[in-house]
Amino acid sequence: MAGQHEYSFFGAVEQSFDKAAKFTTIDPGLLEQIKQCNSVYRMHFPVKIGDKIEVIKAYRVQHSHHKTPCKGGIRFSTAVNLDEVMALAALMTYKCAIVNVPFGGAKGGISIDPKKYTPYELEKITRRYTHELIKKNFIGPGTDVPAPDYGTGEREMAWILDTYTSMRPGEIDALGCVTGKPVTQGGVRGRREATGLGVYYGLREVCSMPDVMKKLGLTTGVEGKRVIVQGLGNVGYHAAKFFRQGGAKVIALAEYEGAIMNADGLDEDAVFQHRKKTGSILNFPGATNLAKSGDALELECDILIPAALENVIDGRNAPNIKAKIIGEAANGPLTPDADEVFIKKGILVVPDMYLNAGGVTVSYFEWLKNLSHVRYGRMEKRFTENMNSHILGQIEALTGKQVVERERDFILHGADEADLVYSGLEETMITATREIMEAWKANPAIPDMRTAAYVVAINKVGTSYAELGIFP
Repeated sequence: MAGQHEYSFFGAVEQSFDKAAKFTTIDPGLLEQIKQCNSVYRMHFPVKIGDKIEVIKAYRVQHSHHKTPCKGGIRFSTAVNLDEVMALAALMTYKCAIVNVPFGGAKGGISIDPKKYTPYELEKITRRYTHELIKKNFIGPGTDVPAPDYGTGEREMAWILDTYTSMRPGEIDALGCVTGKPVTQGGVRGRREATGLGVYYGLREVCSMPDVMKKLGLTTGVEGKRVIVQGLGNVGYHAAKFFRQGGAKVIALAEYEGAIMNADGLDEDAVFQHRKKTGSILNFPGATNLAKSGDALELECDILIPAALENVIDGRNAPNIKAKIIGEAANGPLTPDADEVFIKKGILVVPDMYLNAGGVTVSYFEWLKNLSHVRYGRMEKRFTENMNSHILGQIEALTGKQVVERERDFILHGADEADLVYSGLEETMITATREIMEAWKANPAIPDMRTAAYVVAINKVGTSYAELGIFP
């Protein structure tokens, strides 16, 4: 907007970092190192599209090497620029540190609108981008491991894997060069819904804390909470699904074409199918259309989940937000100006840098699976089932009573890959939530949960540097 300084996403991340740094005891020089992006790769490469040659602009940023490999998604969007990729890479460093995933942060992006290209053209662009990364050693199972992000998915990750393995023949751990792959290509079950499920686990844990809920004037637990989700992509869809299944009411959904609301609750899958059929979420049976997509953000609710792009809530619309809790499912949906407004209003912001870490957590499980060359559950599933069957048989013989069929099935079930992935993700999100809340309670001067999360992350990254012996 004319007359306003241009918003810098990376600047906002640095601002949040500086706000938290004063609550740590880390050397100022080391703080400066932690804050900076270590390696920035900006590239232009030609690709033949139709009968013309197009020059494609792309990036890969490695923010930190305190742990390797680096890890971070690749997004395809016309909004991709260096500032955004640097900011997202920095957030990945802090995110991995908070959830105890041993990666340094990275991010990549190609500045294109994927809707304007055929699958064949997208494949050419993706493979050429991968080729450029290989040339500069910006990809590899022990170096830098990309994943899907906005505008990309399993298909693009499969192309990246195939390009990498064709250029690194015989590399035994090559499957670990990228995550978010199809299950048939070394992917892990549960990866698709991981980010949305992680958002649910994190917010459910916050809602289970009586002191936090009392302060917000809410009852403990997820059940009965009124939830609004902005964005019906992969993350928003699954967040809405798990909240509905957990007993919450999804009273509004927003997409770029508009928003719909129903005080009695919406079924995200029915809305998704309606959009697939009509091209829009508007005019969904039983729901009221809202004039603008942004109007949904300002409705009265208990939990607001922005699950689209960054910078959707700023100093201008933040005063109109009526939610009690904001769960940042997207990366950077709130600006620092908005944070200040919410601190004054007593609205709890559960920050993106850990809340949407479900994707990278399950990517970590996928990477481990690729390095171990064995599917989760393969070794122990049948053993567990046989053992449970034996124990159940003994109990029934001793008591003379038969366990009902539904309970029998539950007891006998041996964990398969998805069960183990869900369990690992739940443990990760609960532990991270508690760690952040404890850091916040330990220092009442910390103004909000985001700053507490940064304090936890900065301390962990700083400790890693110290343990490496780089800084005495």
